Amino acid sequence: MIFRLATPADAPGLLEIYAPFCRETAVSFETEPPAPEEMERRIAVTTAILPWIVAEDGGVIQGYAYASKHRERAGYRWSVDVSVYLRQGARGIGLGRGLYTALFGVLERLGYQNAVAGVTLPNPASIGLHRAMGFRRVGVYPGIGYKCGSWHDVEWLQRPLGRHEAHPGEPLAIGEILGTPAWNRALAEGQALVRAAGFARGS
Repeated sequence: MIFRLATPADAPGLLEIYAPFCRETAVSFETEPPAPEEMERRIAVTTAILPWIVAEDGGVIQGYAYASKHRERAGYRWSVDVSVYLRQGARGIGLGRGLYTALFGVLERLGYQNAVAGVTLPNPASIGLHRAMGFRRVGVYPGIGYKCGSWHDVEWLQRPLGRHEAHPGEPLAIGEILGTPAWNRALAEGQALVRAAGFARGS
């Protein structure tokens, strides 16, 4: 399993994972998956500043995790929203934890202070993953989204990434650490979790 930064060329593989969440579930509130060109645009825009990590095994993307701006106003610039998506057959092997570990390691090295995640309820597996990764519940938006014939609550969770120093430095752009030892260590920490989980299952 190789962790690396996503590129626009990964759009088809990412859509294979993401499209079923759009068409068949309320995990994402998008009702139709984005076109390949739109997915390419999202990857390019995100990775100009923030990490979008893919897990690739034998040339096939098995999952991905990415960060996006939490809000546009300047005072929020140390906070990001995060998401992780896994291929159907790649769940239950520690891949979600591994991808999040790599993502958070990169975000910490970039100088971000908070990670925020929204989870459509009910979704015990996702809530369990986020709690295991150090998130705490900060609130619920009741009946905030309508999809699949029902109104859905969204639980919001938050995880600290930094120390909330009195005078934080400006967050770095991803290009400032890409390919450096700090970048490589962050990805290696996530990959190690997946390997350890695989060995624990006898694979």
